[in-house]
Amino acid sequence: MAEAHQAVAFQFTITPEGIDLQLSYQALNQIYLSGVRSWKKRVSRMKNRVIKGVYPASPSSWLFVAIAILATMYMQSDPSMGLISKIQQHLPLRYTCGAQGQTMLSALVFSTLLWLSLILTLRLCLKLLLSYHRWMFELHGKVSNTTKVWVSLLRLFSRRKPLLYSYQTSLPHLPVPAIKDTLSRYLESVRPLLTDQELKRMTDLANDFESTLGNRLQRYLKLKALWATNYVSDWWEEYIYLRGRGPIMVNSNYYGMDFLYVTPTTVQAARAGNTITALLLYRRKVNKEELTCDLMDIPLCAAQCERMFNTTRTPGAETDVLQHWLDSDFVVVYHRGRYFRLWVYRGGRLLSPRELEHQIQSILDDPSPPFPGEEKLGALTAGDRCPWAQMRKQFFSSGVNRRSLDAIERAAFFVTLDDEEQGMKGDDPAGNLDRYAKSLLHGKCYDRWFDKSFSIVIYKNGKNGLNAEHSWADAPTVAHLWEYTLATDAFHLGYTQDGHCKGEVERSLPPPQRLAWDIPPEAQVCRSLAVAQALAADVDCHVFPFREFGKGRIKKCRVSPDAFIQISLQLAHYRDRGGFCLTYEASMTRLFREGRTETVRSCSSESCTFVKALEGRETRWVKCLAQGHNSRILFMWVKKPGEPGCEMKLMVTFVSSQVADDGYGVSYIIVGEDMINFHVSSKYSCSETDSRRFGVQLRKALQDIMALLSGDPKGSSKGSAQVQPK
Repeated sequence: MAEAHQAVAFQFTITPEGIDLQLSYQALNQIYLSGVRSWKKRVSRMKNRVIKGVYPASPSSWLFVAIAILATMYMQSDPSMGLISKIQQHLPLRYTCGAQGQTMLSALVFSTLLWLSLILTLRLCLKLLLSYHRWMFELHGKVSNTTKVWVSLLRLFSRRKPLLYSYQTSLPHLPVPAIKDTLSRYLESVRPLLTDQELKRMTDLANDFESTLGNRLQRYLKLKALWATNYVSDWWEEYIYLRGRGPIMVNSNYYGMDFLYVTPTTVQAARAGNTITALLLYRRKVNKEELTCDLMDIPLCAAQCERMFNTTRTPGAETDVLQHWLDSDFVVVYHRGRYFRLWVYRGGRLLSPRELEHQIQSILDDPSPPFPGEEKLGALTAGDRCPWAQMRKQFFSSGVNRRSLDAIERAAFFVTLDDEEQGMKGDDPAGNLDRYAKSLLHGKCYDRWFDKSFSIVIYKNGKNGLNAEHSWADAPTVAHLWEYTLATDAFHLGYTQDGHCKGEVERSLPPPQRLAWDIPPEAQVCRSLAVAQALAADVDCHVFPFREFGKGRIKKCRVSPDAFIQISLQLAHYRDRGGFCLTYEASMTRLFREGRTETVRSCSSESCTFVKALEGRETRWVKCLAQGHNSRILFMWVKKPGEPGCEMKLMVTFVSSQVADDGYGVSYIIVGEDMINFHVSSKYSCSETDSRRFGVQLRKALQDIMALLSGDPKGSSKGSAQVQPK
């Protein structure tokens, strides 16, 4: 109760002598400072809105245009060719202003219209420049003159430092491919998987579809493309993610790992303090639009950054809904079955890492038990969506449950203080790494809030990790966030010699607030937990770092690292299962406005020919390694099944589970020049798959192809890699 009294700005009592009013100046000061912080953010948003609204011009350029027009008129010349006079005739204030004032006002109106016209022209030119994509298909070291001119013009237009969303209105729209091209590519992708008779039947079906229903659907798509910013992204979000009624844990959510070989501190509260601080510093950069969203100085769509923080996915009977709030002053922390609201601002300032460590430690030291039904409440977000929607409507629509659920959903993000120790250190590093992956992917199935845009996990030994919900953004966006967080935590914020956060602690900080619950005895939490546990138990994860070589050696063979890895996956699968399968590799479409991902079918006729030739020792086919695969790629940043993040220099991994129940999900991330991290997932319930076995085959496939390309047959492991078809 003492903390509650401290938080009250004023209180009064009615006595026989009258009203006794007592003011808390400290509380009033905190309210004032919080208001100042809120208004500063509003002003900053308004300023950024103006700056990006006139990009690639600047607000100050209006003054230049106005002065130029006025100077020209002063020299007895009319640059408007009579338009200023016509504007003057229609001014509503022409009878109240003098002739000179009317002329001045008309010139300013004309200057503004001219300035806006120049902005629109510049923006159109920039959009045309960004629609050029031939640069990505040119050979390394052989850049055409057209691309050189394009690069020069793009740099000229982008010489002003852009804000995060400055390029949004200039990005081209995703074009609708011709139906003939779509069907042609489809038939090409299934060709290696079908017999001649099956291919003929599929071709007939495709031709029939094109001449009947296909053309009508194509017209609908073109009509939508005229009106919508992106003709596919809203449907992708709605039908691929939000309308799914199964568990999002494992099936949709993905995770990111900590550094593999180092841990900045073993103090759990300290690691939590720095991690939370780094994430909030990133949020500040997003709010101020100080980040850049580009690839090799080529702008990418930044729309996915908008819902990174203060966002949650709420369940519905037929479809879920993404809810986003502009700001949040707190995070929610889960520890030993209890939920706490942790305020991260005090008097308008962000708490220091040391203060956050102090607050986290108070949660770790809190001996209070969970409320009835509180400990495993998070299982509702891990199970099927419809039961969770019914429970939410029935028991979380009012009262204390509504207030506590609001706190979780409105929080900047979710934090779990895990009692386990994780990481790859110890007597069994390979097994520990697999267990670490499973812990981040699903935990205990109730100690994460899977609906939040992302949740961070801080383990007892100082290791951390991240679990992200998939509908609001793809892995590269979260990967950039996580890379910044790890780098800021370890190299910018740092720790003291005894492993604690740096800084001082304001001892008057109010302690974290326990969230209260009134959960009736209800079997649905147990049923959701049973569904989630069965799903988690079926996940077969195997994570391994491949250190024999990396992209540096691959590039020396004049081969794309992505093509090299993809062809290795095809070879490994052929040896593991004795055949080929339809392969889904995700490619990024963020060169277009509101773009997300598209599919690359990396199992092609060329890749199958190469694999069969390699198994038959026909080395003359080696030249087809990169050609067939690279011609199918717009640009690769994410690799899926199982989604990693962008290519990072930090030893972190982003992955999710596999797409098909009877297949493999393989995530990989290229770490520097000499290392590739792989995550292989499958299901124990499928008797034909084994993640560790596939990992062994993949390692051998990488070595065999490298030995072939480098002309070193002694380095080949082919003899031991052979698996007979089943």
